[in-house]
Amino acid sequence: MTAMPETGPEDALNIPDSRGMNLYACDPSLQRLLEVYLPPEVLAQWQGTLERLGARAGDELDVLALSADRNPPVLAPRTRRGEDLQSIRKHPDYVALERVAYSELGLASMSHRPDGPPPLVKYALTYLFVQAEFGLCCPVSMTDSLTRTLRKFGSPELVARYLPLLASRDFDSLFQGAMFMTEQAAGSDVARTRTLARLEEGEWKLYGDKWFCSNPDADLAMVLARPEGAPEGMKGVTLFLLPRHRPDGSRNAYRILRLKDKLGTRSMASGEICLEGASAYLIGEVGRGFQQMADMVNMSRLSNGVRAAGLMRRALSEALFIARHRRAFGKHLVDMPLMQKQLLKLMLPAEQARSMFMQIATLLPRADGGDAEAQKCVRILTPLIKFRACRDARRVTGDAMEVRGGVGYIEEWSDARLVRDAHLGSIWEGTSNIVALDIARAVTREQALAPLHRYLRGLLAESGLPDASHARFEALLERSVALMAEVAEGRQNEQVRQAGSALYHICSAIFMAWEAGRQASDRRRLALAHLVLQHKLLPRDPLGPQGSPAVLARLLDEGELSLDEAMQLLPA
Repeated sequence: MTAMPETGPEDALNIPDSRGMNLYACDPSLQRLLEVYLPPEVLAQWQGTLERLGARAGDELDVLALSADRNPPVLAPRTRRGEDLQSIRKHPDYVALERVAYSELGLASMSHRPDGPPPLVKYALTYLFVQAEFGLCCPVSMTDSLTRTLRKFGSPELVARYLPLLASRDFDSLFQGAMFMTEQAAGSDVARTRTLARLEEGEWKLYGDKWFCSNPDADLAMVLARPEGAPEGMKGVTLFLLPRHRPDGSRNAYRILRLKDKLGTRSMASGEICLEGASAYLIGEVGRGFQQMADMVNMSRLSNGVRAAGLMRRALSEALFIARHRRAFGKHLVDMPLMQKQLLKLMLPAEQARSMFMQIATLLPRADGGDAEAQKCVRILTPLIKFRACRDARRVTGDAMEVRGGVGYIEEWSDARLVRDAHLGSIWEGTSNIVALDIARAVTREQALAPLHRYLRGLLAESGLPDASHARFEALLERSVALMAEVAEGRQNEQVRQAGSALYHICSAIFMAWEAGRQASDRRRLALAHLVLQHKLLPRDPLGPQGSPAVLARLLDEGELSLDEAMQLLPA
């Protein structure tokens, strides 16, 4: 981590500047976790890439992202001669970020190449990249998810035509993806989709408006529409692939009406689309559009959780840097008890979200390989991380901005942009209420709770916990699972957020306890897991003691902790 000099002009200003901080090197927990989750030979292969990306994310990419945020894209509907151009002019710095994400790193194509690494490598790189630039990660995720959906449900002809372009890393020829679902009258109620699909001379044509389309000039988009004569409700909703250009090279028949003026993700274009008989290809079966698109949405939700974890970590890294280098009243901020408590409130949800996405990423290859238990675990864990981590990111980024003080409120620094971008996660791919209800659907429709319960019990058994700690985890696991089952099966929707939060907290705590059992003599993650139990799942006496101050302060060093220190944080 870049250190501030003890004396000199910068020290006199007492405004620590973290520009140039390596966001991988300053995060020792990430390095230790990757050693737990990745085979040694895979980590060795990607270690250099992670280190280089961490250095770029804290310097070059952060500069590009600040510039792209200040210079949002502009719609150019026509040429000066009046030709229907329908192009989006992107700032050169955003294009430079695109080149890094799509071409240099291959984040959108990595999972679709025969020589691709395990999913966790992609998500670890995304986790670092998003700490510099959030907006672009949406098109990257949609391209990745569209490719996955096309491979699963598209005809062999469509896959053969478009997969090489979607999996390409040639920046000048690769295809980007998008999904156009939202309509004004429908919103989250997809069953009210009104976009019309009509079969004309053997070709599907789409008519209607889509209200919120990110990456609207993408080469390909997945679109939900209702075929002419199809039944009302969800049974009539069907999935189509919409190319920007027809096979003869002409522009397809849809217009970008305008771009949205957004609170955050300003660097990336979102717009409104009018479909005017646009040529499209049927994907899968008529009437099963939402079920087929659900996989794409689920992968986008997982990516959203990864992005939330990344935003929280960037906010935490900034806050830790400031606290370690800024002085007040004769001390560094990090040595002050109130600041220590504030920093731990940032650290805990950031660590929870990180363990959640690493576990899901580890389960994905098993799920894609046909393991029914893993499929059900992924099905319920994905809305869990989207529901809770995205909400936590809003609070963590806001509280971290406070650590920098008034300077953090200025747009020259990253803090304000992190706060604005963080508010997006709990809206896209389903608002918090919608995603919480989806957790309940995973319990009742997919019967996913029992497999997750078995998986968590298995991790507990492997963790090698002391008896007192094991008993605490086991009791809270049983209560959390029982509450989720009761709420979901009884359709007690008013309690579904409470039950979903409890399940998220016990999952993340058990994941961290399992990680601690895999880290030789280091029990830091067990200490964090104990804090989750204490602060998220158990009643507390507001007038009682708040844990061991010495151990809590040691957690902020991000070094190794002993088992004895971790056990000091086990709730009584």
